[in-house]
Amino acid sequence: MNYHKKLIVEPGSKISLAKIDPSYAGKHKSHKRAMPDIDKQIVRMDRLQYLLYADANQSLLIVLQGLDAAGKDGVIRHLSAGMNPQGTVVFGFKQPNALEAAHDFLWRAHTRAPANGEVVIFNRSHYEDVLVVRVHNLVPRSVWSKRYELINDFEEMLAENRTRILKFYLHISPDEQLERFEKRLDDPGRRWKISESDYSERKFWPQYVEAYEDAITRTSTKRAPWYIIPSNHKWFRNLAISHIIADTMDDMRLKLPAPRIDIADIRRKYHAARRASR
Repeated sequence: MNYHKKLIVEPGSKISLAKIDPSYAGKHKSHKRAMPDIDKQIVRMDRLQYLLYADANQSLLIVLQGLDAAGKDGVIRHLSAGMNPQGTVVFGFKQPNALEAAHDFLWRAHTRAPANGEVVIFNRSHYEDVLVVRVHNLVPRSVWSKRYELINDFEEMLAENRTRILKFYLHISPDEQLERFEKRLDDPGRRWKISESDYSERKFWPQYVEAYEDAITRTSTKRAPWYIIPSNHKWFRNLAISHIIADTMDDMRLKLPAPRIDIADIRRKYHAARRASR
């Protein structure tokens, strides 16, 4: 299956999340049947990220967005199986601190953008400034409504600097979210993740959906596309995202850099050192 074509939001298209099945699982009928494909994509990502790090001429930014319990942390754990921590950075966007709030809304995103050779994963992102601020009326419409164009310009600038951008919206149903909350309550190892907002924010579900639909529609571009990932099945979510990431990195035509030293000279020195040690 071509997950890129199936799940991408084509630039200029208007989306309706209600028309997208969050339980969609493609050709695989179960996690067990999907495991060989999932493992294959992990191997691909590992190989390609090694080339990206070695070449240090391009970078990759992965943006994860979704409502509470959509699985952002789970995706990060999955990707860590196929990414060397030496070349991977994860940044979580929480409520802005005093320093961040003193700058423009894109400042903290720009300071965390990937350097050459890096993969950077945003757990939430600069999109919070057209989502939560809109839903909770934290800034006037006249302010947040102008931010879509600023975001597009920001991402275009990153792309011009050889950064590939992939943006994933993790699409779950309200019932699935509630079931995941219940599992957190029942699991002592996950109760620490529970917060008051988990339940209080549910009443804003329609407003969040509307905000996401507008944000995705207005900011899915050729160089920074959005993908809507059906995420009721965690295994399909991980499979689809790793496929798209591996395919994108493959398309970057990554290759090992040429040696920066004279290999023949190093070989001579090596053999000389071996002889001297006998």
